[in-house]
Amino acid sequence: MRLVAVLGYSPRRWQGLHAICAERLSYAEGIAGETDAVLISGWARHQDAAGEVELMLQAWKGEDATLLSDTKARNTRENALGVAAAARRLDAREVVVVTSSWHAFRARTLVRAALREPGVSVQSASPSGRPPVTLLARELVCLVVLPVELIRLRRAVTRT
Repeated sequence: MRLVAVLGYSPRRWQGLHAICAERLSYAEGIAGETDAVLISGWARHQDAAGEVELMLQAWKGEDATLLSDTKARNTRENALGVAAAARRLDAREVVVVTSSWHAFRARTLVRAALREPGVSVQSASPSGRPPVTLLARELVCLVVLPVELIRLRRAVTRT
């Protein structure tokens, strides 16, 4: 089985489905087949508003794949833990992390570390497009602290 994991995105004080999140979802719709499981991962920034997962599930126009949701992931490390847990439950042999190109390396690295299953292929797939400079700068900072995130992730995996 293949698991297609769509990582949400929404900036602070944003309501509705952000364009970046919608692009990721649309890309996943194009690559997910009816035999795939699709994990929608994200959270609600505001308690009184629909969260990323709810909005993406409402907007899904893809195949009749098995749709799963992870509403607890508040960051990429937590996305990775949720993706790994779903992959294990489904006994997935392939995981495709759908996220933006500027985020793909870090997301893929964290999912591999969380999964810790040598026989499972982990890839990323991204819609085309250039990142806004602010997001690219933020991602560069996140890459600097990636080793710390990997340590935190390994500790979380060890506890489960």
